[in-house]
Amino acid sequence: MLASIRLILLLTLFSHVIFGQTAQLVGNVKDLQSRPVSGVSVRLLEGKKGKLSNEQGLFEFQNLASGTYTLQASFVGFKTLVQKIQLEEGKTLSLSLELVETTTDLKEIVVVGQLSQNEKPVSIGKLPIRPMDLPQSMMTLDRSLLEAQQVRTMSDALMNTNGVYIMGATGGYQEEIAARGFAMGSSNTFKNGMRFANGMMTEFSGVEKVEILKGSTAILFGNVAAGGVLNLVTKKPKFTFGGEIGLRAGSWSALKPTLDIYGGLSSKIAARMNASVEEANSFRDGVSSKRTYVNPSLLFKLSDKTELLVEGDYLQEERTPDFGAGIINYQIVQVPRERFLGVAWSYMKQEQASVNLNVTHRLSTDWTLKFMGGLRTNSSDLFANTRPNAGALISTDGTWVRNLQKTDLQEKYGIAQIDLTGNIKLGQMNHQVLLGADSDFFNTVTNAYNNYARYDTVNVFASRTYQNRTDQPTLTRATTTTAPVNRLGIYVQDLVHISEKWKLLAGLRYSYQQTASEVYTFSSAKTAEAVTFDGAFSPRFGLVYQPTTAHSFFASYANSFTINSGVDINNQALPPSLIDQYELGVKNELFGGLLSANVTAYRILNNNLAQNSLINATTYSYVKELAGSVQSEGLEIDLMSKSIHGFSLNAGYSFNETKYVKSNTYIEGSLLKYNPSHTANLGISYRLNGFQAGITTVYIGERFAGRSTRIKVDNDAYRLIQLPDYLQADVSASYRYKNIAIRAKMANIGDVISYNVHDDNSVNPIAPRNWNVGISYLW
Repeated sequence: MLASIRLILLLTLFSHVIFGQTAQLVGNVKDLQSRPVSGVSVRLLEGKKGKLSNEQGLFEFQNLASGTYTLQASFVGFKTLVQKIQLEEGKTLSLSLELVETTTDLKEIVVVGQLSQNEKPVSIGKLPIRPMDLPQSMMTLDRSLLEAQQVRTMSDALMNTNGVYIMGATGGYQEEIAARGFAMGSSNTFKNGMRFANGMMTEFSGVEKVEILKGSTAILFGNVAAGGVLNLVTKKPKFTFGGEIGLRAGSWSALKPTLDIYGGLSSKIAARMNASVEEANSFRDGVSSKRTYVNPSLLFKLSDKTELLVEGDYLQEERTPDFGAGIINYQIVQVPRERFLGVAWSYMKQEQASVNLNVTHRLSTDWTLKFMGGLRTNSSDLFANTRPNAGALISTDGTWVRNLQKTDLQEKYGIAQIDLTGNIKLGQMNHQVLLGADSDFFNTVTNAYNNYARYDTVNVFASRTYQNRTDQPTLTRATTTTAPVNRLGIYVQDLVHISEKWKLLAGLRYSYQQTASEVYTFSSAKTAEAVTFDGAFSPRFGLVYQPTTAHSFFASYANSFTINSGVDINNQALPPSLIDQYELGVKNELFGGLLSANVTAYRILNNNLAQNSLINATTYSYVKELAGSVQSEGLEIDLMSKSIHGFSLNAGYSFNETKYVKSNTYIEGSLLKYNPSHTANLGISYRLNGFQAGITTVYIGERFAGRSTRIKVDNDAYRLIQLPDYLQADVSASYRYKNIAIRAKMANIGDVISYNVHDDNSVNPIAPRNWNVGISYLW
């Protein structure tokens, strides 16, 4: 079916390519300090045509009739510029526009609906491509939406993103993300373009916007999971002085003071500081958390063409590990939502610190050179009971013998990346070009300790009372694993503007990865070492057809890869598994750009999935073969409006089916775990002067946890656990009077219950109805 649709679409597209001898208009927009201004609306009033300036302040009109036009450039906070221009046939007019700030203080006014969803290019894409020109599904949650919904967690943010969802919350100290059926580990999550460790709860007080690129991004980042990538953009320095100091309080004794202050230190240096401290208990008895966050940044204007942005990010937290309610015979235990089954003194301590430098040098109006370098350290220290059913099963009467576990981890990560982007015209075609290279490394040291068996006994139903221990025994170290990873990639990408209606995106990346492992076992005083070398090409092709400026049809193919562990039957290291991704879609700007309406269909196919080898009846789990197959297919619908009489709409729906197509281990046709078949979201907000209110709803369909049944195990006890669907709604309201803002939010107003489940051993209920209020002073 999809193959037929692709063929029809491609045949239709190739039948309409048109070239013409017309005039062209290119230009750039700057402020009085010669800084580029992005998002400026540049319009030719006679032809009712409009463009938005990109990150470098550049804009371009193609295939214009010769003649006199009235050009208008407008952007909030600047005076509207209007001037007459003359275009000649066969020639290109180049303009440099300078905008002057208005005298009205607009620095803290949030303007809703200035840009539609299809007018917001994402910085994570490296090349500033207009979303309508990009043959890929994407989404941006900007500051106005995050503030209107009072987003505080990743779960809050992902209530707005169909096809991207929380798949688990193992231990209650993390939010595990997935997209299109594939888990998004730390290689798929970025902050300001640099990977961050997502094994701890994300702090949102310093986040300006959330960017999501769905589908394949291997050409940009190499070894990433197939579902997509997520990028958090933090608040940037400003030369105008301002800030906000606030205090929030909420359910379960939550208390959070925040600070955001920014301003120019000189005409060439601007700074910003975000900070917060938070302490809270939980709806789970005996569970608590505390965290500290600091996010400083400095912007140096080194010259009219060169800027240096330095950003730091520090997060430290301690939480009570909570592995949830437990499972008996692959059924979730029905106990009160507040009952905590863990050891009272247990802890999970985590810390993450990073610094990154971004240098932007504008070589000319058409070419820009960017360099990004960064370092990150993160550590964790877990001492708690083992997960229910991990080593000691819960008996049918609820009796559970608790064991203890302890691990600690230290990781260092670094990256250097350089990108050259530009615009060049060859013949009648314009090219947006990206040339780049990146190199990064991980060095992870993990200490695992011998479990402490039979620490004490509890009954999950509280039908029997046992004497619980409160002491912290000393656990002996079992292994130390050192795992360095070094990666290198070079890539090229070209968006060819064949004509005003046709665009072709083509690119190629080569990735090289060295993965090593050194495991020292204390009981034997022996070290096991291994090292593998992998390389892979990642191509990308996409075709875009725009019959009008308001409609864009696209089809694309991309290839990515995943690294495999183990060896084949000849004791040779397994090569990477290659993953094919196909995408078809349409992007629309309806009702004069008031509503963005996008539809995307996709197929992701891993036809050489690594699975245990059964050749020659081998029983070694590390001996594998690339003979399995996993397929993900789905459909996504995204709707987002500009503000209409104060009302704004954000809605979406997704369908996904991720299953084993071929397997010698699991039932063919069975679904992979954690992925809801259906998700949907709807958000409506209203703004009038200083008042704002809204409701945000999310539907998560049925999905599976537990363990997939193995076909080669007789009477296998493993079973999948079907988790019920649920609909959650949050409401929020705020009012600002002069310099004072009051905000309030109630989450899960229907008090629905559901669970995030990892395998059969971390069953974490979602939070019941809860509230928080805040007051802030802004200047």
